[in-house]
Formats: sequence, C-alpha cells, structure tokens
Amino acid sequence: MVQAVQRAVQILRELASTGPRLGVTELADRLGVAKPTVHALLRTLETEGLVVQDRDSSKYQLGPDLVLLGNAYLDTQELRTRSLTWADQLATRAGEAVWVAVLNGDHVLVVHHAFRPEGAVQILEVGASIPWSTCALGKAVVAFAPAAERERLLAAEPAVLTGASITDRAALERQLDEVLATGYALEDQESAIGDAGIAAPVFDRSGEVVGAIGIVGPVERLLAETARQELAVTVRETARSLSRDLGAPRGTARRATA
Repeated sequence: MVQAVQRAVQILRELASTGPRLGVTELADRLGVAKPTVHALLRTLETEGLVVQDRDSSKYQLGPDLVLLGNAYLDTQELRTRSLTWADQLATRAGEAVWVAVLNGDHVLVVHHAFRPEGAVQILEVGASIPWSTCALGKAVVAFAPAAERERLLAAEPAVLTGASITDRAALERQLDEVLATGYALEDQESAIGDAGIAAPVFDRSGEVVGAIGIVGPVERLLAETARQELAVTVRETARSLSRDLGAPRGTARRATA
C-alpha cells in the first residue's frame, strides 16, 4: 500500500466518524502521525476539494467534492440502478419504505431508498451504514455469503444498538440458518426501538449474493401476526425478480425461496 494514500483515507474517515471538525493536532494524535505530515495531507485534500478549512476555528471538515464521488458510486452501482423500479413496486405493494443495501465491511450500506407511499415526512436514508447483525438486510446477505466471509463476520464482536440487538453468536447462527431455510430475514427493534425490517437476498449473474432488498417500518405493522408472512412473501418475490433482472442463473434465486 502507498502510505500517504492510506493516511489520507484515514483522515477522511476520522472526519466522517468523529467530526464534523477536527484540527491538525487532533488528527495527528488520532493517526499517530507527525503534525507536519498531517498538515501537508490536509492541504492536498483541501486543494482537491475533499476537505475544507473553517475560517474561524482553522479546523477541517469534509469537503463538497466527496458528494460528487459518492453520487458517482451510486450512479454506477448496478444493484441500485436495477433496483429502482422493483423498489418502487415493493413500496407500493407493501405500503412501507424500501431499502436496498450492499455489504461493506461489517456494515450494510443503503444504496437506494424508496419512500413509503403514504407521503408523510420521511428522511432519505441513502448512505446510511448499519451493523450487519442488527438489521434484516445484513442478515439476508450474510446468510448467503461465502463460508469464510460468514465466519469472519460471526467471529467479530457483535454491534449493540438497542437492548434487542443480538450479541450471542449461537443465536445469530440460528437466525442465519433460518434465513437460508425461508429465504428472508427479520429484524425486531435491533437497530432502533420501534422499528422492524423484512429483507431478502439478491444475486447477480455469477450466482453470488450482492446485496439485499427489504421493507422497514413500525414493528406493529411489519411483524404483526396477520401481516408478517404476507409481507415476507412479497419481499422474497421482489428479491427473486430483481435477481433475475441482474442475470442470476436459473435456480440461483430459487435456493432462497425453497
């Protein structure tokens, strides 16, 4: 790896996770790098529009050109572009918001968000990053991930966002096995109190899982005994159709609906 590039990326991640504004000394301490080196990296990043310096405090924050890079990623993300119509249709059928996500490290990254059709005030969640073990989207992906990837994620310390977040490895493994059997995953207030999710895996032309699509909403609507099974089938059917649209080989999507 090129050390200067690695350190520049670390600066951006520090500003993203612990900002919004950090000074040279703070960044140098966090990275364990000399202040002159950090200052030089910041000036370079500033020239490229990736960070900006606050005139009053002289501290740095993320710059506007990162938005261009993020949008470029979304525009070229095939799962997202293929999912636009399917997500809208699912939102209409289920009457709930729909998220499409991909696995990114030990989190899932929301790459598309279709609002629930009722038209109430809603916050766009594209770009949200959620620990895989606390959401239906993450469980849907990891259940069908290669064995080595699944083992790596299960071996790590589980994230805790609410009192309902699952921290026991055996319990998580049982849930993943259930996802393999049913073709869909559930979340019951594990990311946010009062919220639930139902998601299913999406496969590409190689037959590998590339993400998940699912609905999110109030737990009393999604997980009510009278609604849960019907919603789960709807989500699973949509994921299967999206997989076919991505060129998944015949039979690949069916292994998640057996």
